Amino acid sequence: MPYSNEFGDYYYSKSDGRLECNHVFIDGNDLKHRFAGSDRFVIGELGFGTGLNFLETLRQFKQYAGKNSLLDFHSFEINPLNAATIQKALSIWPELDNELGQLLAVWPQNFEKEHFLELNENVNLHLHIGDVNDTLSKQNFLADAWYLDGFAPARNESMWSLDLMQEIALHTQRDGTFASYTAAGWVRRNLMDAGFEVQKAKGFAGKRDMICGIKN
Repeated sequence: MPYSNEFGDYYYSKSDGRLECNHVFIDGNDLKHRFAGSDRFVIGELGFGTGLNFLETLRQFKQYAGKNSLLDFHSFEINPLNAATIQKALSIWPELDNELGQLLAVWPQNFEKEHFLELNENVNLHLHIGDVNDTLSKQNFLADAWYLDGFAPARNESMWSLDLMQEIALHTQRDGTFASYTAAGWVRRNLMDAGFEVQKAKGFAGKRDMICGIKN
């Protein structure tokens, strides 16, 4: 279980991080259905972490998207992990072996502010390194869906601030969606103030609530 000493939190659910990704982010954004009907789909993510969300998304994209569909995945990470740590963290999921191999084949040894990683002709990973409060405003994309997956709001308040939620709204298509494992009241209010409709849904693995929603 990878753990962040800086934020005092685990990188993914101790129950099953891959199933959590499916429940919260894939299903919370209705991606299986939306992949099937899209020629190009753009996802934004707060916190790349071990890459688990990205790799599970890639696995699902291969299964549900059309043969010529394109996936652009923009992820914001302040402290990227090295390849050996990622491999160790994700080795417990053989379902992701193919996707993990693709990622590690192009994973940087040294990190700059921006990395464009082409996994294959249909999948591009845009890795933005640094504090998302500084880096997101410099990007020029509109996401169809967002994964709000920073460390717990109580441990990483700046990743859930109103200013950042407003910036996320500016980088979201009309009728674009978001999903998050947290249902903290002040996070919900920040998202609503930024222009999203927010609703609660059943959380993962005994967690009472999560949230998802759409841009007005």
